[in-house]
Amino acid sequence: MPKILYVEDDPNLGFVTKDNLELEGYEIVHFQDGKDAWKSFSKEKYDLCLLDVMLPELDGFSLAEKIRKQNLQVPIIFLTAKTMQEDRITGLKIGGDDYVTKPFSIEELSLRIKIFLKRKEVSKVVGGVGNWKIGTYTFDYQQLSLQSTTKTEQLTHREAEVLKFLCERKNQVIKRDEILTAIWGRDDYFLGRSLDVFVTRLRKMLADDASIKIENVHGIGFRFAC
Repeated sequence: MPKILYVEDDPNLGFVTKDNLELEGYEIVHFQDGKDAWKSFSKEKYDLCLLDVMLPELDGFSLAEKIRKQNLQVPIIFLTAKTMQEDRITGLKIGGDDYVTKPFSIEELSLRIKIFLKRKEVSKVVGGVGNWKIGTYTFDYQQLSLQSTTKTEQLTHREAEVLKFLCERKNQVIKRDEILTAIWGRDDYFLGRSLDVFVTRLRKMLADDASIKIENVHGIGFRFAC
């Protein structure tokens, strides 16, 4: 049974969401503040984190940053207010994998959760198959690592998914909406801005080899040349 860390300070929404997700077959550990949630995450193993942004003691963004320092692989889904559009971009920039806008339906939330947990299971089955040689680098998708002759970079799950997508389409023009739909399941303005952040991070990680380029193709997307 997948174990989910759920942090929501609204007791009524928290109760209803927890109850419905448990009916879907998940083990839900619910906290009403970020500080207690972090204590639990530090000790327990979770398959996914579901974080409200506005939390007492420790807000959702700060909690996510702590989680990311300890664990790059666990999926993080933010729950953001509809009026706080910048929250969506901020959450994705600091290591979140996706967001769901309040008010949300349980069906939508459950679908997002299922997508991430299914991808985790697929990664386990694939094992060491997802390895690429990129110039002087070795990219291990399963281990979320990018290794050169001098250093090893650890990638977040999303960074690894974007790099894997580029590697599978090396030297091709790739449309932005194609990447967004394949990785996030939808083409979205805020996800598009976050994609740019991920691409910038990957460029920095690959900067030691001048033969590797993630080129912008104006009005279309990217080309991964190496």
